[in-house]
Amino acid sequence: MASKASSSISQTLKRYIKKPWEVTGPCADPEYKNALPKATEYRIRCPATTLQKPIVPTSDPGTIFDIKYYARDQRRNRPPVSRTVLKKADVEKMMKENTFDVNDFPKVYLTAKFEEDENAMLIWLTSPSSELNSPSIAQTMPAPSTPHRSTPEQL
Repeated sequence: MASKASSSISQTLKRYIKKPWEVTGPCADPEYKNALPKATEYRIRCPATTLQKPIVPTSDPGTIFDIKYYARDQRRNRPPVSRTVLKKADVEKMMKENTFDVNDFPKVYLTAKFEEDENAMLIWLTSPSSELNSPSIAQTMPAPSTPHRSTPEQL
């Protein structure tokens, strides 16, 4: 019986304890490096520490980490919009008080008029207030002596 017990113990030990040249797998390679990092390599700094001070251009420093919506909502910080309701009598009174000057309006940039006569000839009329052309006479294009039709002989 002692031999059976000793043989079963030796069999169990052979199953778990192996000679180095009998070990197979990736850890049997002499260049094997353990994939698990050491405790000093795993987490160099605490996750809650910031390397730099956060810069948020549109926030106040007190509300950067405040995640509540209404604390950051800037639309509700504006003063209310004031509205004036104008009635017809008020508008008429304001228009009577206003006086308009010629200098209040932009200058007229069109100083020449173009007209077409019955023969579809262009007539250029220059207004007296024209800055480009001082004479205020009507200049017309000469009428053609022959009709503008090309005949095969002319080509």
